[in-house]
Amino acid sequence: MTAVLKPNFDSARRHFLFTEDHEALRRSIRGFLEREFVPHNQEWEENTFPDSVFTAMGKAGFLGINVPATYGGQGGDYYSALVLTEELSRACPVGVSTGIGVNTSLVMPVLNALGTDEQKQQFLPRACAGTVIFALGITEPEGGSDVASIRTRAVREESTGDYLITGSKMFISNGIRAHYILLLTKTDPDAGHHGFTLFLVDLSLPGVTKARALSKMGLRSSDTGLLSFDGVRVPATAVVGEVGKGFFHIMSELQAERLVMAAGAVAAAQAMFDKTLRYSSERKAFGKPIGKFQALRHKFAQMSTEIDAARQLTYATVLRFANGEYPVREISQAKLFASQVTWRVADECLQIHGGAGVMTEYEIERMWRDARINRIGGGTDEICLDLIGKSYGL
Repeated sequence: MTAVLKPNFDSARRHFLFTEDHEALRRSIRGFLEREFVPHNQEWEENTFPDSVFTAMGKAGFLGINVPATYGGQGGDYYSALVLTEELSRACPVGVSTGIGVNTSLVMPVLNALGTDEQKQQFLPRACAGTVIFALGITEPEGGSDVASIRTRAVREESTGDYLITGSKMFISNGIRAHYILLLTKTDPDAGHHGFTLFLVDLSLPGVTKARALSKMGLRSSDTGLLSFDGVRVPATAVVGEVGKGFFHIMSELQAERLVMAAGAVAAAQAMFDKTLRYSSERKAFGKPIGKFQALRHKFAQMSTEIDAARQLTYATVLRFANGEYPVREISQAKLFASQVTWRVADECLQIHGGAGVMTEYEIERMWRDARINRIGGGTDEICLDLIGKSYGL
């Protein structure tokens, strides 16, 4: 007699990308965030999160997850860093996950990959401990998606070998609180893409002005700054990577950023889905939970399908990236699709909440506001679409 297979609807099964060690790390991070951060979500949304978040994360060992032990980290792999991204995006406002992610997913990996041993020894242990905070300076008032158009100049002084930096950067996450900024500058305006250089700049130096914190629709828990540099003198030892290679260094970093954003967007979408599913089981109308109505069942079915599709696309791309490939097309696809799915999920979840959806006590309005940035930051939908199209020779 043929056995009857029963459907398994358990969506919490471990994905093959992750080992039991990764899942143990996930449980540890999740427990820490739910104890230490989640109770403060609304407070931080109103007042921005404190710098003590970094030291608390550092003390728990979560800031240097994939930094070599030689430099104060845990020596974990790329998947361990992915777990951190997912859990931060699940539990915290996007402003918190962004502020932490600038350190853990953007600047620290660049320093680890391109920095001199002296730079690594000087900065990575402190970053792992949460006592130094970084920002990444690419976007300018006259240049966002068009990275090659930046105007911030770094001019080498022949007599000393120092560089004098002049220009401005805007929409800089951690821009007000940061101690150092990884700054993309133009060192040779006549060399095209070969005329850019990265510097790690001390933001306490003379000539640096943290002009103001910017007010935002979403990500209110983070600080976003407008910075200016007026003849800021930095030594040649502040160069990160090679002189003239900064554009290519940062383009590689942007691919990693887009993949991190895709994973974070999927985790945020799942968090909104789970929260709304609970609400639809508790909220009653016409004598039964609203989730029992066919119209809402179909909304949940559509959302879960899109979330799972975005997750699988992202994970498939992560697997290739973690194994040394450089799949720009697939990274762009994952970032594009995950960002769009997250926005659709946010809008549907707010709609299901009805009037409660626009009340701050239910959090879904904050999640809705936060979700919109995914389609802009780290590469707009339009940039991702163009990269995908060009990859086919169009």
